[in-house]
Amino acid sequence: MELLGKPREELREWLAEMREPAYRGDQIYRGLYQERNFEIARMSTLPAELREKLAREATITLPTVRHRYFSKDGSVRYLFGLAAGEQKGTTKPAAVEAVWMPSENRQTICISTQAGCAVDCQFCMTAQLGLIRNLTAGEIVGQIVVALKENEEKERINTEASETTEDTEKRADKKQTNVVLMGQGEPLLNFENVMAAMRIVLDKRGVGLAPKHVTLSTSGIVPGIEKLAKEAVRPKLAISLNASNDEQRNVLMPINKKYPLKELLGACKRFPTGSREYITFEYVLLGGVNDTAEDARRVARLMSGLGRVKVNLIPWNPGALPYKEPTEKAIAEFHRILLEKGVPAFTRYSRGRDVMAACGQLALAEKSPQLSMISIQ
Repeated sequence: MELLGKPREELREWLAEMREPAYRGDQIYRGLYQERNFEIARMSTLPAELREKLAREATITLPTVRHRYFSKDGSVRYLFGLAAGEQKGTTKPAAVEAVWMPSENRQTICISTQAGCAVDCQFCMTAQLGLIRNLTAGEIVGQIVVALKENEEKERINTEASETTEDTEKRADKKQTNVVLMGQGEPLLNFENVMAAMRIVLDKRGVGLAPKHVTLSTSGIVPGIEKLAKEAVRPKLAISLNASNDEQRNVLMPINKKYPLKELLGACKRFPTGSREYITFEYVLLGGVNDTAEDARRVARLMSGLGRVKVNLIPWNPGALPYKEPTEKAIAEFHRILLEKGVPAFTRYSRGRDVMAACGQLALAEKSPQLSMISIQ
């Protein structure tokens, strides 16, 4: 049995079937997600006889780090290798990417939910891969725990010489962890596996992140948004908008032909939000395509009546696609108009551009003159 990605209750039931106390499942669950212990032999809370049994009956399969790409801004792009998948009969191992973005008081992990992507956004490098397969719940949560464990150990090594263990633990506890489902893939087209992973991530007995620190970004899969709205505990919702009308969005994001703006915005209007929660609309600015003042005014009109929303403006990140970056003047004017129309707006410059880790750049690049690559194989 594969342990990574299994719900706590399923682990309890499995242990009971093995004629072991059900609470042993709780200990395994805590060992995986709170202690980040991925070796059965080292789970010291379990008796030796059970560890021997589990070594025969169970596995813990983490994504393997093929390469790390280090950006000059401190970000790290992880190229993860995965086991062979079953989707579409493929027997070949897949690869996905995650991005670690540290700052002084917080750390953000951008993770993938599919290997490749089927949505075909025209300005995104990932679209060129097509859909390879869905990720399992274990592969999704595995990206988070691998990055957390590695960087926690790195920080401990860097600080233990000058701090006591107590000081280091206190400092680590204060650092906020954010997770964004904005890597490869469309999360809502892998709904069941994504939500199984998120239940572990948002469980206080699991990874233990607060829902307000986890964001799921979708291209606008309306049935998925409606299903997400019914979840008792769920990530925040972000919509990848990127156009100011249907005609424009049909070209840039073909998924709009199936779920046009009226239908998408209607689902957003019905989506439940807490008293301090916003729906975020992400708008990638493409130079000379969707970055005009009239585009900004149309976006402001689209936001009208939706309740608590905000718009993140993201200047396009370079790639082998027929687009160009917007000018600073166009960015500033777009931003100004949204604020003038009463729409909360923020300009977000992506991190990790120099190692192809920025928004829209994740396309499994392994060799490039731009990249500073360190292989661990």
